[in-house]
Amino acid sequence: MVSTEALLKALGIEKNQKGCSTGAQWYGSGPALATSSPVDGATLGSVSSASIEDYERILDTASTAFEAFRAIPAPRRGDMVRSLGNKLREKKALLGQLVSYEMGKSYQEGLGEVQEMIDICDFAVGLSRQLHGFTMHSERPGHRMYEQYHPLGIVGVISAFNFPVAVWSWNVALAWVCGDVCVWKPSEKTPLCSIACQKIVADVLQAYQMPEGVSCLINGGADVGRWMTEDRRVPLVSATGSTRMGKSVAATVGQRLGRSLLELGGNNAIIVTPDADIKMTVIGAVFGAVGTCGQRCTSTRRLIVHDAVFDTVKTALQQAYGQLKIGNPLDEVNHVGPLIDTDAVATYTKALAEVEDQGGQWVIQGGALTGQGYESGCYVSPSIAEIANDAAIVQEETFAPLLYLIRYSGDVQEAIAIQNEVRQGLSSAIMTQNLREAELFLSHQGSDCGIANVNIGTSGAEIGGAFGGEKETGGGRESGSDAWKIYMRRQTNTINYTTELPLAQGIKFDL
Repeated sequence: MVSTEALLKALGIEKNQKGCSTGAQWYGSGPALATSSPVDGATLGSVSSASIEDYERILDTASTAFEAFRAIPAPRRGDMVRSLGNKLREKKALLGQLVSYEMGKSYQEGLGEVQEMIDICDFAVGLSRQLHGFTMHSERPGHRMYEQYHPLGIVGVISAFNFPVAVWSWNVALAWVCGDVCVWKPSEKTPLCSIACQKIVADVLQAYQMPEGVSCLINGGADVGRWMTEDRRVPLVSATGSTRMGKSVAATVGQRLGRSLLELGGNNAIIVTPDADIKMTVIGAVFGAVGTCGQRCTSTRRLIVHDAVFDTVKTALQQAYGQLKIGNPLDEVNHVGPLIDTDAVATYTKALAEVEDQGGQWVIQGGALTGQGYESGCYVSPSIAEIANDAAIVQEETFAPLLYLIRYSGDVQEAIAIQNEVRQGLSSAIMTQNLREAELFLSHQGSDCGIANVNIGTSGAEIGGAFGGEKETGGGRESGSDAWKIYMRRQTNTINYTTELPLAQGIKFDL
C-alpha cells in the first residue's frame, strides 16, 4: 500500500480538483464538494461541481463528439476499449486502493471491482466485431428485408457510491463500441474515484486521437442528475441507485419519451431447504450479508430456512459471525469495513430499533462501534434477527449488514412464495442438493428475480450474463448477453431490387 498522498499523486488527482471534464480539459465553477474517507475520517480534498453553464458546455461538446465518433468503425472503437482495459490492468492496485479508501469496501473487493472493469472491456472488444442484425424473407418478390442497429447518441450514466467505478465501466465499454458517447454523473460521495477513471481514459482517448467529448464527467449533486434526466439531448439515462431515485428518473425521462436503464434496490433472499449443504450455505450467506458492509444491491437480506435445518443454520451463522473482524478495510485481516458515512449508520441504527418494535428476535444484535480504530463514526457490527417475512422492515431494503432469518415448514413452493412477496426483484438463490427443487426454483413457477442462482449466494455476478432485476429493481439489464442493444436504435430496412413497386398485402394503387 502507498500513502494517501502518494496514491492521489500517482492517479493524477489534485487536492483541490476540478470535477468536470470532457476528456483532456478540466473545469467546474459550481460549489465545492468536500470528500473524506469513511475508513478514518480523513479529508481527502475538495472537488468543484458543475454549474449549469458547465453542464451546457459539456453537453455541447458531447453532441459534437458523437457526430464524429459514430463514424469510426466499431472494431476501431473496440480496440480503444481494449487499450483502456490494459491501462486498468496497470493501475489495478492503485485504483483498487482508492476504491477501498474512499468508499470503505475491503481492499480485495476494491481490486475485484477494478477486475470487473477489465472484464467488461474484454467482453466489449469481442462485441465490437459482432454487433449483428437480422435478415428475414419478404412477402414481396424481389425484396430483401433486414434489421440493423445504429448508435443512439449521448448516454447519461448516473452511478452510486457502492460501486464507484465498475458500474460506469459496464455502461461505457458497451456504449463506446456501439458508437455512443457518455456523460457520467458519479455519486457525490465518491468523486475521486470518478476523477481517477477520467484521468485514465483521457490518456487512452488521446492516444487514439478520439474527439474531445467521447468521455465526459460531471461531478455534482441531485441538480446535475435532474438536468440530465430532463435533457432531450440524452436519449438514454442509465441510473443505478435507490428505488425512490429510480422512480423519479423513470418518470422524468419517460415524460419526454426517452429511455431509462434502471438498476435499483434489492431485497435478496437465499432459500435453504432440508437438502442444503450447510457449509456452502453459511459461506454464501455470510459473504452476501456482510460483504461491502451490506452495501451491495445484491447483498443477502433474507435467509428463508426450513424448520428441519433452522437451528443448525442459526448456530452455524452465530459461530461464523463470531469470527468476523471489523476494521480498516485496507488491512486484509479484516472482513468488514465501514458504512459509507454517519448518515448510513443512523439509518442502520433506526432499522435495528424497528426490528425490535416489529417483533424481531435477535440472533446477533449489532450496532454502531466506537473506540480505537472506529474514530470515523462509520463502523458498525452486523446483525441477525429472526422475524416474519411480512414485517414492514423486512419488506424494505436496509443498506447495511442486517440479515433476517425467516422460517418455513412446507415444501419449496412455500419458500419461493415467501421470497417473491417483496416488491424488489434483483437477486435470489436456493441452497439444495435436490434437483427437483433446483429446477422448480429456476422455472416460471420459481423465483421472480432477474438473477436466480443454485448453490451460490445472491451477491456478485459474472460479466458474461446480463445483470439486472424485475419489479421495483427497475427492469434494466447491463453488462453481458445482449445488454448492448439498449445502447442502440433499431432499424428495419426493406430493399426492392426489381423494376416494379408491389404493395404489401396485395393492395392495388395504379396510376
